[in-house]
Amino acid sequence: MRHITFLTLALGLAACGSNRLKSDASGVFESDEVIVSAEQNGKILDFTLQEGDSLAKGEVIGQIDVKGLVLQKEQVQATITALAQKTTNPAPQSLFVQRQLDVTKAQLAQQYRERTRTQNLLKADAATQKQLDDINAGIDQLEKQAAVYEQQLKLDQSNIATQNRTVYAEKNPLEKSAANYQDQIDKGQIVNPLTGIVLTKYAFAGEMATTGKALYKIANLDTITLRVYVTGPQLTGLRLGQTVQVFADKGTGEYQPYSGFISWISDKAEFTPKTIQTRDERANLVYAIKIRVKNDGLLKLGMYGEVKF
Repeated sequence: MRHITFLTLALGLAACGSNRLKSDASGVFESDEVIVSAEQNGKILDFTLQEGDSLAKGEVIGQIDVKGLVLQKEQVQATITALAQKTTNPAPQSLFVQRQLDVTKAQLAQQYRERTRTQNLLKADAATQKQLDDINAGIDQLEKQAAVYEQQLKLDQSNIATQNRTVYAEKNPLEKSAANYQDQIDKGQIVNPLTGIVLTKYAFAGEMATTGKALYKIANLDTITLRVYVTGPQLTGLRLGQTVQVFADKGTGEYQPYSGFISWISDKAEFTPKTIQTRDERANLVYAIKIRVKNDGLLKLGMYGEVKF
């Protein structure tokens, strides 16, 4: 009877051993996790996401109070608007001087014609030299007056332009300041940076946020990574992009097969982690590799997996 019991136990152990997966390496499934932090100081007004929520990249998921920044931006914009009232319109003054110049030029044109007529009369002894001299004197006076008006016109335009440039020189830094406030206002929105699943929520609506405070942790679980360690002899047969077989431990002695590819190979050796078993357990130095696996929804972070090369 004792022999029968011993034989049954031996057969049971042999059966368990035969079901064990003979893999080349084993490891744990992990993902690239991102901790999203606040980019602005203030009270969290809206933040309703929950752990396990699926979020899209660029989705607005919360709001931090930025009312003070909005008021500061509006004040800057009001200052920019007020600058226009400090400028001078050169048109009215220039128009007055231009009209005086036009009248003077018209008088000059008349005097030029009168001089020509008087010169002809002088040749015919129908006019005196004094008459011609008086006309020339009048022309000289009008030409000088026209020159003064032209100079005044240019000077007025130059002075007003300089004055306006001084005023508008204040506009550019004010616009930069308004843009900076807008940037700070935009950072009050909590925007999700990548498509994924919320793993952990650290903050809640009503709390005070500070720049850099962790709000939640998210990871894209559509494709996850199996990190395993291999020995030097195994490493020689591996290359980036190589397709390998991955098996997820269901915890019942059964394994779910997946197809994966090697996405990263460490360029330096390290001592074998205590929690990792390799094919050659006597090896002291191993190399870490990462295998990307398409997740069908059954793979979970922290789950153990096996790989065959």
